[in-house]
Amino acid sequence: MKKIKQTDIKSEWHLIDAKNQILGRLATGVAHLLMGKNKAYWTPYLDSGESVVVINAAKVVLSGKKEKQKVYWRHSGYPGGLKSKTAATVRAQKPQELVRLAVVGMLPKTKLGRLMLKKLYIYPAGEHPHKDKFKDS
Repeated sequence: MKKIKQTDIKSEWHLIDAKNQILGRLATGVAHLLMGKNKAYWTPYLDSGESVVVINAAKVVLSGKKEKQKVYWRHSGYPGGLKSKTAATVRAQKPQELVRLAVVGMLPKTKLGRLMLKKLYIYPAGEHPHKDKFKDS
């Protein structure tokens, strides 16, 4: 069996419309594409993923009562530095952050995962500047 190299990998661009899609299911599909697991020659130590553009991120759906009950936590590292925001607050301030945080949680927490994340472009509305990258455009 031939060993795959980084130079043999061909990357494509995918456009995903997040309008009326459930956040977790959308994030799973996006993470799957970013990691390159849709390819026959997927290798865990190579970046065989593809670039993904997500549009209409502001219109993504959270199931159940997650809009008010889901809480995002972060800590500054100092005593009393714990900050929290509900999903509704995050959506009001920066709607694309909901999708980004969901996808980040599904990618590997390594240097390779950070490289994969650089190929994710999220836009809250339907307009994006990457129209020239798609074959069918």
